[in-house]
Amino acid sequence: MIIVITIIHVIVSIGLILVVLLQTGKGAEVGAVFGGSSATIFGSSGAGNFLTKLTSGMAIVFMFTSLALGYFAGRKPSATIFDSRTPVTAPAAPAQPTTPASEPKATAPSAPQATPPQNSKSP
Repeated sequence: MIIVITIIHVIVSIGLILVVLLQTGKGAEVGAVFGGSSATIFGSSGAGNFLTKLTSGMAIVFMFTSLALGYFAGRKPSATIFDSRTPVTAPAAPAQPTTPASEPKATAPSAPQATPPQNSKSP
């Protein structure tokens, strides 16, 4: 659906540019080529009304397609490739090394025994 709206939007924008360039202005622009005599396909005064209505219609279509494309661009995608990812967890603590049964277990040195303080008098 977005592709169809985009194609319509591009066609209408090119048509809008051409219709605006065909309209007569104060000077002799591109519109003077077609609006100079009564032998044109629009008649002597019909080109102004027809081109004005065509410009208004194309501008309305251009506005609606712009709003539709902006609406579709602002919507969040319903599914992405990142939805299937699993969160990374912290690695498990390393297992305690096991000692073979033939080796005696090493014991930690014991804390020194506390000795009572001695009362000594200095000379």
